Amino acid sequence: MELNQLKLLLNEFGENVRFEYDLKKKNWFNIGGKAKLFYKANNLNELVIFLKKLNNKEKIFILGAGSNTLISDNLFNGVVIKLGKNFNNISLLGEDIIIAGSSVLDKSLSEFAMSNSLSGFEFLSCIPGTIGGGIRMNAGCFGCEFKDVLLSVQAIDKVGNIKTILSKDIKFEYRNNNLPDDLIFLSASFKGIKGNSVKINDEMSRLKIEKEKNQPTKIKTSGSTFKNPTLQTKKKVWELIKESIPLDTNFGDAYISDKHCNFFVNKGDATFEDMINLINFVTENVFKKTGIRLEKEIKILE
Repeated sequence: MELNQLKLLLNEFGENVRFEYDLKKKNWFNIGGKAKLFYKANNLNELVIFLKKLNNKEKIFILGAGSNTLISDNLFNGVVIKLGKNFNNISLLGEDIIIAGSSVLDKSLSEFAMSNSLSGFEFLSCIPGTIGGGIRMNAGCFGCEFKDVLLSVQAIDKVGNIKTILSKDIKFEYRNNNLPDDLIFLSASFKGIKGNSVKINDEMSRLKIEKEKNQPTKIKTSGSTFKNPTLQTKKKVWELIKESIPLDTNFGDAYISDKHCNFFVNKGDATFEDMINLINFVTENVFKKTGIRLEKEIKILE
């Protein structure tokens, strides 16, 4: 759809709709160009109206915390949607069920569970993303994944139809599931196990120490770049990278972390091309050396 058409169509949304909006500061890599249209949805009612007006005539990308996303420096010819504060609510249902909006941070869900003496969510304290993104990729660490605590997901499709999907009806895999890409997650329900909040907090602290010992923090990175190739080898992806390439390899300001070689880092003003060149270099050389084709864990918007 032409820009002027979109401006007329979406006039009622005021400042919540921005055109040719810069995405560079909206992701952890601090890389990226502009989106043709950026929409911040205040609440579900407005989101339904927005989607029905668009009527599936534009590409849509849902941006969460930006912790697992690499964005092209070129203009994204579509709509980027960010879910606002009304999707950031969290509450307890009964003794052991938590309802959380898809914009809730994984860490916040973990802390809420701990404060309500519910275990099973400790691993989420180490995942730097939102509930929506975590469900989309079945995020996990330390042997636990979203599928282990998820009961159901409330979602909306690109034309504004709302549906609830039970976890048992979702086919989960390692860092993946079979839910359609065009679903926008709104909220989810999770089941915990009653426990002792002090012990839960101690376990969260232990996992955090373990993570900080082995993974880079407080820098411009985007988490694990590649999935572990669980079917082809018992080796972790960092082991394959380490034995396949010089770890001081860089393209511009795109570097491999010296703390964990499956984490790539923007050390200054890396471009999208720099980071893609590094990703491709590692992919090709691991394949040459090991015969294993690595699959990206990070999401790429271009």
